[in-house]
Amino acid sequence: MRRTLLVAAAALIFGGPAVALQPDGLARLLDESALRHIADRLDHAVDTKDWALARAQFADRLRLDMSSLGAGPAAEVAANDLIAGWRRAFQGAKTSLHLRTNHLARIDGDTAVLTSHGYAWNRLPAGMLGAEPALWEVWGTYEHRFTRGTAGWQIVGFTFTATHERGDRRVPATVLPE
Repeated sequence: MRRTLLVAAAALIFGGPAVALQPDGLARLLDESALRHIADRLDHAVDTKDWALARAQFADRLRLDMSSLGAGPAAEVAANDLIAGWRRAFQGAKTSLHLRTNHLARIDGDTAVLTSHGYAWNRLPAGMLGAEPALWEVWGTYEHRFTRGTAGWQIVGFTFTATHERGDRRVPATVLPE
């Protein structure tokens, strides 16, 4: 009885009554929750500069596409190289905040795609680019691609497509001393 109530409650919260009626409804809800949790952990790790936690969300290699931000064409990269680049970009007194919402998951066996709308800002303290703190904001869509292995779900593809930005474009490109 308790399990039935939990499945019904989860279905209503996360997927509506139709999900609960599917034979794999609970498994799907758990997978969707895991995918969102991984993407959230990644955002949190970057904002808190927890590079070990950030690295743990990725497979060893991934397809990275940040071309909408002028970061070059999409390419396959080593996760360690991506994290090293982020570590340099966010070192020192630079701060960031990453938020995502409106998550939609498509799961097909052991592969999945999670899309979401996102907002991020980067801030440099006063004196770095001028007398006042410098801020750069960007809005867009995220696409996280996943595969499931023996260690669970991991990100194998990461795309951010910017739709709007404002602020000082020098902020994301500025690397501060540690």
